[in-house]
Amino acid sequence: MRIYFCCPGVKAEPWLAGLRAALPGATVEPWTAGAPQAEHAVVWAPPQQFLNEQAGIKGIFNIGAGVDALLKLRLPQGAVVARIDDGGMAVQMAEYVCHAVIRHFRELDRYERDGAQGDWTYRKPRSRADYPVGIMGLGVLGVRVARAVAQFDFPVHGWSRSPKAVDGVRCYAGASEFEAFLAASRFLVCLLPLTDQTQGIMNRASLSKLQPGGYVINVARGAHLVDEDLLALLDSGHVAGATLDVFRTEPLPAEHPLCRHPKVTVTPHISARTLREQSIAQIAGKILALERGEPIAGVVDRSRGY
Repeated sequence: MRIYFCCPGVKAEPWLAGLRAALPGATVEPWTAGAPQAEHAVVWAPPQQFLNEQAGIKGIFNIGAGVDALLKLRLPQGAVVARIDDGGMAVQMAEYVCHAVIRHFRELDRYERDGAQGDWTYRKPRSRADYPVGIMGLGVLGVRVARAVAQFDFPVHGWSRSPKAVDGVRCYAGASEFEAFLAASRFLVCLLPLTDQTQGIMNRASLSKLQPGGYVINVARGAHLVDEDLLALLDSGHVAGATLDVFRTEPLPAEHPLCRHPKVTVTPHISARTLREQSIAQIAGKILALERGEPIAGVVDRSRGY
């Protein structure tokens, strides 16, 4: 069994060593143009030439959870495309979102500014009941985040394309329930896959339906958010602030208005990073399962875009 590693910009050797150790019977090597046909490939942002040359490949394993960039390419029709289910990302995402929620709810950002100015101040405690958290996207990462946030006694709502059931979460589904979900939320967390239907989903119309003093947390893709609409709602006061980890252009230019806005916290796409060891174990297990003819988790539905 031949497996190619085709991840431009990613240091290959640790991945190759890990995959060879996990799959001792396989030939695992970096892809080069004109290389023989392989059975499987581990990829991140592969060139179209690779996919053209490997037309008979059986399995394509993306080393991240997001597959929007991969699905823009022409993929071999017969290949199974699979994403990482977790790869150590879910707990990181839960940490990041909980930190952002609590930082705003407890006004820790304002205490930090006061302290820097030498001010010893107190603010009236807020009620969690007044700060319901709405999570868009209830996949592996979204469910983990929802459960983590619920542990801090915030009301938690979830919205997804199709109906889901998550203990402790009021779930909404589909376009018909989207406005009700927004109206029930003060925090809005985006964990959606990026598709034609979700691009620009956080815009003036949708964000205006949040409860007054809403707070936006985007850890999915920058294209989910219409930057200008968020900035306008921040300036109007309807949205109280935002924590943003993903952007339409990365790195985010230093002169971008989001970098300079006092109500926006910016981080450089670090909310959840793929952990190599966990990902290698998961990918190796899926390759072996496919070779045995068994179903695997994380298979991408190309018609849905995730």
